[in-house]
Amino acid sequence: MDKRPIGVFDSGLGGLTAVRQLMDQLPGEDIIYFGDTSRVPYGGRSQETVLKYTRQDINFLLQFDIKAIVIACNTADTAAGAQVQREYDLPICGAIRPTAKKAAMVTKNNRIGVIGTNATIRGRAYDGIIREINPRAQVRSIACPLLVPLVENFRTRPGDLVVEQVVREYLQPLKDWGCDTLVLGCTHYPLLGDVIGAFMGPEVTLVNSGKEAACQLAETLKRADMLSGATSGGTYKYYVSDTTEGFSQMASAFLEKPVEELVGKIDIERY
Repeated sequence: MDKRPIGVFDSGLGGLTAVRQLMDQLPGEDIIYFGDTSRVPYGGRSQETVLKYTRQDINFLLQFDIKAIVIACNTADTAAGAQVQREYDLPICGAIRPTAKKAAMVTKNNRIGVIGTNATIRGRAYDGIIREINPRAQVRSIACPLLVPLVENFRTRPGDLVVEQVVREYLQPLKDWGCDTLVLGCTHYPLLGDVIGAFMGPEVTLVNSGKEAACQLAETLKRADMLSGATSGGTYKYYVSDTTEGFSQMASAFLEKPVEELVGKIDIERY
């Protein structure tokens, strides 16, 4: 048993969708979440800059004697995941490999769409892993840079003409192509799941990267006998690098439950 907390980080608050999955799957685990809200989004940054930010995010979380980390940011995982897994001596689970594996396994017609930030799509990390697992798969990837700002401004509901139009413009090529599986390659996108699902249709399976990252971490901790042993009572702490104003409202949307814990603000450049 290992009672130390789990660390989770993202460039903003989208990674809270992964925290939500961890709360459901591992309700006895303590979780420390860091959202790098002063430097969001990572999607338009260079690989060198994202690697620097990722190291700083991990170094901050290490102050809490964590036992494992979830990189709940597809951009950070694409640009820096493999590198930091070699550099740090603890389990680090990214979102991309488990999500790509799930997509490769559930597709029936071998046509898989991937949507994400500019950096995630530019890195083409999903493409290679999907084809490694399923050589027959065809992959088409589309960057959707407007979706994160829409989510962070609470424009996520079906019937919102703005978000429905943006989703339609981005996803029409994938729908016309006939993909039967769509990777939500950003942890913000599950909040748009109803809008995206309604547009793509019930025959298209949506694969949630936050959920798959949480599943991967849970499996890793179980295999290594690193779970706390508790089945309930996990505690949660939240930190950001910019203003804490409005955090509870936004976090409650991502977690789908009220957030009552205080949130701390830190200077991430110190790390």
